Amino acid sequence: MNLLSIQSHVAYGHVGNSAAVFPLQRLGVEVWPIHTVQFSNHPGYGDWRGEVFGASLIRDLVAGIAQRGCLSACDGVLSGYMGGADIGEAILDAVAAVKRANPAADYCCDPVIGDVGRGVFVRDGIPEFMRDRAVPAADAITPNQFELDYLSGRASTTLAEARDAIKAVHDLGPRAILVTSLHTVETPADAIDLLASDASACFRLRTPKLPLAVNGAGDAIAALFFAHYLRSGRVDEALARSASAIFGVLARTAEAGAREIQLIAAQDEIVKPSRLFDVEEIRA
Repeated sequence: MNLLSIQSHVAYGHVGNSAAVFPLQRLGVEVWPIHTVQFSNHPGYGDWRGEVFGASLIRDLVAGIAQRGCLSACDGVLSGYMGGADIGEAILDAVAAVKRANPAADYCCDPVIGDVGRGVFVRDGIPEFMRDRAVPAADAITPNQFELDYLSGRASTTLAEARDAIKAVHDLGPRAILVTSLHTVETPADAIDLLASDASACFRLRTPKLPLAVNGAGDAIAALFFAHYLRSGRVDEALARSASAIFGVLARTAEAGAREIQLIAAQDEIVKPSRLFDVEEIRA
């Protein structure tokens, strides 16, 4: 499997491509990474160095890959944080180029907009671009609860409301949706729910809530879900494999008391999670 991953990148730590590429490679996926930014570290540290790349560079790199005649072998495109709408348009142009070369290729968009408790943390115009342009173009998306609510224009305080929100986002275009973190009135205080949905059914997986807050877990689970979904064609299997793997990595991260997600030290969890969580079909 070959995937084109267009995301941010940090030299130190694991977010964006530096959270997505290695887990995919550990699964045996060939990844062609294009960085939208290259920073020394995540801006959450308070200071960082580096630069944001322009849309023209993304287009130039995609054109260079196309000149190798290999876009027809690309099975999918993965995108995450977009620094501006111009970056987003360049990513959608890349998706179109891949799909022209390989009509069977899929596009997975992690619609990075914001988070519960933080609100919107991207630049002006990006939330609207995600809702109106990127999500309708995607075959699969991986929003968190805040992003699900924004995209659907609904609240997801109950499981039934979350299902209605997912249905509304399906109507925008994506056939597969993974909600990477969900806490409704039915979710125990010490747990986190994840939901995955396609035309066949909606599934829930519940894990314990771990005592940590790190960056990059969303980027990593989006990549793993996409790879497992492309391989199996089943959202329930992709949910079980990706969520179990990330829980294992995060559990090791919590044990280590680390600020950065321990993808390298816990890499065996990516391939063979030490704990496999059950998936439950949620019926209307």
